[in-house]
Formats: sequence, structure tokens, C-alpha cells
Amino acid sequence: MPSKRPNVLWICTDQHRYDALGAAGNDVVETPTLDALANSGVRFDRAYCQSPVCTPSRASMLTGRYPRTTRCRQNGQPIPRRERLVTTHLAEAGYRCALAGKFHLSPTNPDDATDATAREPVRPVDDGYGTAHWSASPGDDAPENEYRQWLRGQGERFDPSPYEGSPYVETSQPTERHHTTWCTDRAIEYVRTAADTDDPWLCSLNYFDPHHPFDPPRASLERYLDREIETPNFDPGELDGKPAVQREAATSGRLEGANLTDDEHRLVRAAYYAMIDHVDDNVARLLNALAETGQREDTFVVFCADHGEMLGDHGIYKKGPYFYEPTVRVPLVVSWPGQVREGRVVDDLVELTDLAPTILDAAGQEHPPGMQGRSLWPLLTGGDTERERPHRESAYCEFYNASKRHTDPPAYATMLRTERYKLVRHHGPEDGELYDLERDPEERVNRWGDPDYTSVQQELVTRLTDRMARTVDPLPERRGHW
Repeated sequence: MPSKRPNVLWICTDQHRYDALGAAGNDVVETPTLDALANSGVRFDRAYCQSPVCTPSRASMLTGRYPRTTRCRQNGQPIPRRERLVTTHLAEAGYRCALAGKFHLSPTNPDDATDATAREPVRPVDDGYGTAHWSASPGDDAPENEYRQWLRGQGERFDPSPYEGSPYVETSQPTERHHTTWCTDRAIEYVRTAADTDDPWLCSLNYFDPHHPFDPPRASLERYLDREIETPNFDPGELDGKPAVQREAATSGRLEGANLTDDEHRLVRAAYYAMIDHVDDNVARLLNALAETGQREDTFVVFCADHGEMLGDHGIYKKGPYFYEPTVRVPLVVSWPGQVREGRVVDDLVELTDLAPTILDAAGQEHPPGMQGRSLWPLLTGGDTERERPHRESAYCEFYNASKRHTDPPAYATMLRTERYKLVRHHGPEDGELYDLERDPEERVNRWGDPDYTSVQQELVTRLTDRMARTVDPLPERRGHW
């Protein structure tokens, strides 16, 4: 463990797929700052979220516990008040904690709320944040949305408009007034102020980008319009062998992935990459502020995303009960000069549940009872010698009626991802997915029910039920023998 407690800068994007980074091999999107951050630390190439939608993933990431353990399994559902966040533990240990941007552990605009008194608080638990500049999204009209208040103070309003008549891409604000810029400005203000204090600090910077609607600053978008951009990974015939929820998603809703033209797909991808490009520019501003205030050497930096984005792959946009790599595999980079190995790429399977215990280890704090993640600290600081076992034998992810707009009856599904295979069990219908990632890395051919994969399917179903059993809440702790 480190001898000195570091500051912690935790940057989290929203709906950011794993392969939308230059460091991950993407030669279209420009992310020089995040690539440099990866070169200064460790990039985890196979990091997986625990739910492919926002609230359950964030609750899991902040507690180090699984969605079915926290009982925060859905968007629009408040996290139970008994749950304790890693930021709460750090605040109790003397850290000064701040939040800028999204939080999303509560339904800020519940369907049955007729006035402000009927609404859930935007921060439903004792979260440890002494400073909070909350803004769930630029379009959220909750009265606590600080970004919208700031816009009004500038004599402006949030007024998105279609880009060149596109039904899929918008522009809402110029660069200097964009939500991503505003969130970064709040974090920079905090970092500069914190430089004059002796206590260690944690700053959570939670960008809404590159979440839909796809609305980068116009200047960012237009830099990408002349580039060669790939079309989605999709063969229309593949959906015949996939669960019904995927066929429905591909042909209904605002973004019908199976029906867009190639030019429409490319415009959406250009907007998505432009949003990430804009995030990268702002991370550069924040890291520069850290360096200018002499705090970079003392700051443990984490960059991740809560989940990914289908972006038209397999005929689907956005996120939902889909466990393809673009939705469940996320970017994860950790850097701390002089403490964390530099320029290392780790291909072990890791989970976002592992972040909370990792941050506690960096801060020299004990793991509280009930935390289920496994610290990444040994992978961040250890040598290159062969380890006896990988960090994890499998990655686990859940979707239990997690988003209101998906299917009737609601979708319930659970994923297990091993070194070679991915199995998804859709609970209720006799349906599932099985992909041989060695032979089919694009996840085109569903081997569920394939006689050639019967023994593999049986073994993976057993391993999946084992993982589900081990996500049972370990609290309360046993206090006697009987």
C-alpha cells in the first residue's frame, strides 16, 4: 500500500464503448489526452460493467457490490438508503469529496411526481460529497440542475436543434457553453481551490457525454464529417437467430438500427466520436490544472465509463438488455506517477465492482464488510512475472427489468463472459445466447441450442448460476455459529 494518501480524480463518461479510444486501436476518434493518460499508467483492455444501463451500473461501481445485491437494479429506482458508497468511506477517513455532473442514483423526475415535494432527492444517500455541482444531463429539467441554472444566468437556454435536418444528430450549445465544458469548469475550480488545503480530496467528474442524444458542439462534429467512418457490425440475417428483444430494438424506436442508411450511420458515429473528442479536450484542461497546481504527482487518476453503446452494431442503438461487447465492455485507465506501473496493458477480465476496493487500497483504507469487488491494486503495481491465476475467471453482468421502455413482459437476463465464451440467459423464455469469441469475435452467430456446443452451454449455465449465487448479499455478517 502507498505510504501517503493520494488525492483521487475519478472521471466517468456515460455510454462510452471500449473501442472508442485511440489507445484501444480506433484510428478515427482523436483522444490524445486519454491515450497519454493510458501510457502514463495502466489500461485495462477487458473491463466489464455490471449492468448495461446507468443507475444499476453506477450503484455497483460506487459500492463495489452487484446490482442484485444493492437492490438498485433499474433506472428510475433510488438506491436503498442502507447502501454506503466508497466516497462515504473516504469522507469518514478525512477526505474532502466533490461531485461535478451526473450522479443518477435516484429518479430525479419520477412519473408520479406532481410537484417538487413528491420527488426523490437527487442525492438519496449519505454520499460523502461536501461539494456537489449536480447536473444529471443537459436536458434534465429538475430544479436542482445546476447547469440549466447556469445557462439561464448567461441569458441562454437549452435549445437543441437537428443538425442539417437529421432526425438522429443534434447540436445544442457551442463549445464554451456545452455541458461537458461546464462540468469540467466546476472540477477545475475545485482542484484549484483544493491545492490550498492539507487534506486529501476526491473529485468525481461525471460527464453525460457521449450518451445520446448525439449532440456534440457543432465545431467538434464538423471536424469528423470528411473522415472515413466505418458502418456498424451488422448482418441483417443474424437477427433471425437472436432473441426477440433484439429484433424489436432493431426495427422500432427513434433509432431503428436496421433501417438507417449507411450515410445516416456514419453521421451518428461522427457525432459520437466528436463528443468523445470534446471530452478528451476537457480532460486535458483538467489535467493541466492538476499539473499547474503541483498536484499531479499526488493524484490517483481513474478514467472509466458506466457502460457502452451499441452504435448500430447488430442492428441496435443505445443500450438495454444486450450484452454484446460494445455495451458491456468499457474503457478503464488508472494512473498515478511513481506508484502505478507506466505503459502497461492488462488483458485480465476485470469488473467495475473492482474500482471501489481499488480506490480504498490507494487511499490506504480497509475494505468495509459487504464489498464484493476485488481490488486491482496488485495489477496496478505488480511485476510482469506470470501470475498463478488471472484476476477473474469470468465477468458477470445483469439486466433485471432495468429500463422501462424495453419489452412487455420486461426483460430479465444475466451474462457470463469467460476467456473464450459469452453466455447470456434470458430468464423466462427458453431463450439465450452463446458466442464463441475465439471463432466469432464479432458475435454474429448465436450458438445457443447448437448441438456442437451442448457441453459448452451446460458448463457455462452451471458457472453462471454459481456466479449468481455468489452475488447474494454477504451482509449482515454472521455473528455466531448457530
